Amino acid sequence: MSKADAMADAGKTAVLQNIHGTMEFLQKFPPFNQMDTAHLAFLVEHCQLRFYAEGDSIIKPADGVVEHFYIVKQGRVHGERPHSARRGTETTFEITTGECFPLAALIGERATRTEHLAAEDTFCLLLAKHAFIKLFAVSNPLRDFALRGVSSLLDQVNQQVQLRAVETLGAQYSLDTRLGELAMRQPIGCAPHTPLREAVRLMHEQHVGSIVVVDPSDRPLGIFTLRDLRRVVADGVDLAQPIDRLMTPNPFHLQPDASAFDAAIAMTERHIAHVCLVQNEKLCGVISERDLFSLQRVDLVHLARTIRHAGKVETLAGLRSDIRLLVDRMLAHGASSTQITHIVTLLNDHTVCRVIELTLEDMGDPGIAFTWLCFGSEGRREQTLHTDQDNGILFEAADAAEAAAIRGRLLPLAVEINQRLAQCGFTLCKGNIMAGNPELCLSRQEWSRRFAGFVDEATPENLLGSSIYFDLRTIWGPDTGCEQLRAALLERVASNSLFQKMLAENALRQRPPVGRFRDFVVARSGADKDTLDLKVQGLTPFVDGARLLALANGISSVGTLERLRALVAKGVIDALDGAAYEEAYHFIQQTRMQQHQLQARDELPYSNRIDPDHLNHLDRRILRESFRQAQRLQSSLAMRYQL
Repeated sequence: MSKADAMADAGKTAVLQNIHGTMEFLQKFPPFNQMDTAHLAFLVEHCQLRFYAEGDSIIKPADGVVEHFYIVKQGRVHGERPHSARRGTETTFEITTGECFPLAALIGERATRTEHLAAEDTFCLLLAKHAFIKLFAVSNPLRDFALRGVSSLLDQVNQQVQLRAVETLGAQYSLDTRLGELAMRQPIGCAPHTPLREAVRLMHEQHVGSIVVVDPSDRPLGIFTLRDLRRVVADGVDLAQPIDRLMTPNPFHLQPDASAFDAAIAMTERHIAHVCLVQNEKLCGVISERDLFSLQRVDLVHLARTIRHAGKVETLAGLRSDIRLLVDRMLAHGASSTQITHIVTLLNDHTVCRVIELTLEDMGDPGIAFTWLCFGSEGRREQTLHTDQDNGILFEAADAAEAAAIRGRLLPLAVEINQRLAQCGFTLCKGNIMAGNPELCLSRQEWSRRFAGFVDEATPENLLGSSIYFDLRTIWGPDTGCEQLRAALLERVASNSLFQKMLAENALRQRPPVGRFRDFVVARSGADKDTLDLKVQGLTPFVDGARLLALANGISSVGTLERLRALVAKGVIDALDGAAYEEAYHFIQQTRMQQHQLQARDELPYSNRIDPDHLNHLDRRILRESFRQAQRLQSSLAMRYQL
């Protein structure tokens, strides 16, 4: 008998002598905690225990087709792969106690693409391939886990979140439901020459709130709604007129495969109550606001409309609690953190616009066209319930003298808007990054010079400013000036490699809180003892990294996830890496939002700090892996810019 065979037999004997203890160990970790006892016993009985000293190679691509399923019993395993930018290797992931590998290679009957090394003295349970195949065939939890990998873990977390919310709210359908499934009846249409009276009679008989005007090929030409009917009746319009003179032409439409969330966002952004469903240029359905929300108690469109028509600031302030309730309900209906931040930002935008309009009504229109800009998380459309103000004003002026005169007229208005936004729950910015600050109420030429200064003179203050101001977009007013600023900024950054390198150094300042010997690095003293910051230490590395790479590669997208996707499409980031970064960002943001919701319900101040020991095992495990993805992004920046 060879030495290797003898060691394998000894390892198997060690496992068999402690079957009960090994099963108890495995039952602490997914997917083993969901497996039938008989299947888990089969796994343990066919396992062998093997020791790997620190630095030992466990499996590598040169070994050929994978022959074993590995479970870490004690210790840590690092995944190493060749460096994409220079010679050597990089650590792409870490596997610790209770985790298993290499599922994709085992199922694909191929060699692993990554070398797995013992990061310290490590014991692994090994299950031979033939035994794994038998178990895979009979154990649904193992098969589901193996086929879906980390996504299975995230799905479990999302299901837990949804179940917790549903305990008090109930859920009838998901925001990911296809619109084709919600459009339960044939759409009501008519020809362009149909008299309005006849079209209205048809709407009444069919109990619908709209009728779509179609050509002989069923291609939608326009739409007429009950809202339009109220308008034409008030105007005394002759009901004998053909409907094509009174319809809204070129109605907005989506494909039947679009989601309920897509329709809700479209209705909210476009101020419409109906969305046509069109496939192959033919009308195949109509989704109304009533269709979208009659099955649940979430009414995004109604809340947005209430905000837009609020008659006073006090009403807007009162609606903030409705937004918090809406977020609860969105979680109950399966919304992701990305969808929720989009919704929160959208409703915040409506609130800001209405505050500006009410202030103009009260103080009088200054007679000057201006643009209300937002920066930071609001600029990226990544706001949560915990947000402060980051805003400014842009206007056009011929010269410095005219700019100063316009500024003098706009500043009192801006200060009042900032104060009223504070009444509505948008905290005043401690750094005074607000439109009421004379330094942020600027002409387009002044903004352009300021941005140029950030790039050309990369001081610590300017680098901090660029991390805020370069995530800008228009909330209210003409958008042309903002887009001109963005185009000039992209051109300037792309041609300045020194500024890019300094941005990269700045992006490496906030290190993810993952230790070498412990799960997390937490504060050791003070009020923050035993906690870490989900925003600063978790989300900021993704935000800063995506911003830098987007600016350097001429990508105009502002949102972090949109930037990552654009970078993948442009070949700047590997597709698998981009997907991993996106999933990690999503999970950290979701964990943060859950905490904010709990704080709001308990009437506690919002905080981004969390004690990881208060998380369950599954959440801790995925949070740790999410932080490691942030580490990987930072490592790639360090290599790219030779830091």
